[in-house]
Amino acid sequence: MKFKPLPVILTAALTSLGTFFIAARYGDELPFGIQERQLPVNYVNYSTSDMVRAAPPADFENAAEASVSAVVHIKTQTRAKRVVVQDPYFNDDFFGELFGRRQGYIPPQQGSGSGVVISPDGYVVTNYHVISGADQVTVTFNDRFTTEAKVVAKDASTDIAVLKVEEKNLPYMEFGNSDEVKLGQWVLAVGYPLTLDATVTAGIVSAKSRSIGINRTQSASAIESFIQTDAAVNPGNSGGALVNTSGQLIGINSAIASPTGSYAGYSYAIPSNIVKKVVNDLLKYGTVQRAYLGIGLLERNRLTDEQVRKLGIERIDGVYAASIMENSGAEKAGIRVGDFITQINGIPVHTETQLLEQVARYKPGDHVNITYIRGGRSFQTNVELKNIKGTTAILRNDPAANVILGANLRSLTSEESKRHNISGGVVVTDIGSGLFSEQTNMKKGFVITSINEVPVKSAEDVRKLLSSSSGNVQIAGFYPGNKGMYYYGLELQGQE
Repeated sequence: MKFKPLPVILTAALTSLGTFFIAARYGDELPFGIQERQLPVNYVNYSTSDMVRAAPPADFENAAEASVSAVVHIKTQTRAKRVVVQDPYFNDDFFGELFGRRQGYIPPQQGSGSGVVISPDGYVVTNYHVISGADQVTVTFNDRFTTEAKVVAKDASTDIAVLKVEEKNLPYMEFGNSDEVKLGQWVLAVGYPLTLDATVTAGIVSAKSRSIGINRTQSASAIESFIQTDAAVNPGNSGGALVNTSGQLIGINSAIASPTGSYAGYSYAIPSNIVKKVVNDLLKYGTVQRAYLGIGLLERNRLTDEQVRKLGIERIDGVYAASIMENSGAEKAGIRVGDFITQINGIPVHTETQLLEQVARYKPGDHVNITYIRGGRSFQTNVELKNIKGTTAILRNDPAANVILGANLRSLTSEESKRHNISGGVVVTDIGSGLFSEQTNMKKGFVITSINEVPVKSAEDVRKLLSSSSGNVQIAGFYPGNKGMYYYGLELQGQE
């Protein structure tokens, strides 16, 4: 029998066509696996209420363009200085004449930093440490225009200084509200790092109310509550702007955390609300009207675990009152040792740094509402803030106390005297450009305890002793945190 392939081919073709027709028409309803499987993909901007909406990418173009025109390059020059340091072993007349006094020479120095124009009539804010000790300050704008600047006022405690240039209609930056800064928020750092032209870097806010202790090197009453970011900041950025995406000034870049001196991941900016208050005080009074609660605080990071447990600090979210100053606002308002401050004017404070930041916004004579915990119960009281002298009066710089020295001085508080176990002393808060900076290598923060072995407790004591002396003068004192006494010598000519 002869094989006929045509019927077989036709049958196979008809069967295939039938299979494709059935799969195409009824494939979604068939129980066996011939459907095409789809991957579970979704849009990233979920609209359901239980999902976090993805934020649109930040656009820094407008903020960057506006910022660079209001951020300036600051250059400083310091003249050469002769330094005289009196050794405690050769501080009498005989040895001084026999061996001679130790003298040194500091060559001319140049510095560089950044600043932010905050008004169209030429006021510029920068860091205290950028211009401290400078004999000449110049400001260069983004269009390369350069002019000399005058140092109007400065504050070592917050590391803020105000300059003035004689120009009009300048591009300037508006202050933003640093209280509204949030963790994870995008920010720009604008300045002149490494002597480069205007440079913009971006990052996020990684922490708030940070204290790193750097201001204590230049002030015994340092206030720190930095905004921490990961925007790249390098030497030369100090005094530059920290800007939000709206182009508002939310901080003044001040420091970096680095084992090398260059950027290593974290930078720190002074919050704009503190900057604004300090600048307003400096322009109005010449010095910051600093308010005090009158409470001695404990730094938790310096306590042992046993001390923390003994005080009960780990169980309460607040700031522990370790001591109360006599006749202070806190004492008169009924706050006691052992109370925990939890809010200031309704704003929660969890750490000592947060408390100091809130109080730093007020001036002596202001009243603040304090919420505190005592014995497990919450109370509220109204506290009248006072100045360092325990009054509500406006304090101004006393030029007469600085005629000879060119330095800023203040008396130790009673709390500071107790801490250092001395009866009193005078803190050098700013070296200035007088005899202290010209003849010694004294640093800011030095505590003067005596002059020619006569104890001093006020700037007036220092002024009187130096104005009534002539020839060689010995200044004795110490640096908080360092062991031993330090001695500096001055040569006073023609002072009768």
